[in-house]
Amino acid sequence: MKLNKKKLYEIIFEADTREGKIFDMILIALILFSVLLVLLDSIAPVREKYGKVIHFIEWFITGIFLLEYILRIYVLERPVKYLLSFYGIIDLMAILPNFLGLIFVGGQSLMVIRAVRLLRVFRIFKLSRYTSAGRTLMRALYRSREKIFMFISVIITLVVIFGTIMYLVEGEENGFTSIPVSIYWAVVTLTTVGYGDISPATGFGQFLASIVMILGYAIIAVPTGIVTSEMMRMPARDNTQVCHSCMFDKHDDDALFCKRCGACLDTRKDDDVPEDAGNK
Repeated sequence: MKLNKKKLYEIIFEADTREGKIFDMILIALILFSVLLVLLDSIAPVREKYGKVIHFIEWFITGIFLLEYILRIYVLERPVKYLLSFYGIIDLMAILPNFLGLIFVGGQSLMVIRAVRLLRVFRIFKLSRYTSAGRTLMRALYRSREKIFMFISVIITLVVIFGTIMYLVEGEENGFTSIPVSIYWAVVTLTTVGYGDISPATGFGQFLASIVMILGYAIIAVPTGIVTSEMMRMPARDNTQVCHSCMFDKHDDDALFCKRCGACLDTRKDDDVPEDAGNK
């Protein structure tokens, strides 16, 4: 198989070919395995016994991700678009911590290295690129952003109101030492977490707490319903094409050209595209 620039682009950025699917599956496996290494590396007994092996495997995986990052830049006509995109930043953050760890040398900076190396967990965000379900969820969240913002605004208003009332009812002698502390109690109670570090002692305070708890159960389902309704409205898309010019990836299944910049998507071979396709 001849790997020219166009073929590399199809393998790396598209998932409707056999090679592209294999490429995506390998990356998914590497992402999950590298995150597993981060988790294992945080366990002291495992780190002491297998630390060198974990770090060797980690550098090997980082080398693969670095090669992937370079190839993505190489095959694109406008690599700056990719470098400044969300996924471009995530790809950079997936490989940068290992190299930053080399800068902080010396015994006093070991904790800094540990903190920097933990940034590798950002690799998990790379998974959303390779799963259509992840892209659907992200689009649904984006389309419902105004409803979600309004929902969060209502929640903030409720916790401020209930927190203020509880401060006035219970007072400092019952643990509600300030309005911010009372708002903290309202958040914990409304979300049904219930730490129990602060609790009302008066009858009216307990009555208000019961109302907040019942509201919490009703409120939990709201954001789920908002996002689910948006997902049900969204048309199903099987097109995995990514525009090589502007990196736009939300194309219709029958699209031949990018709806943002007009570049050919190569859904078919160049010589198979009708001459009048651009006039449709």
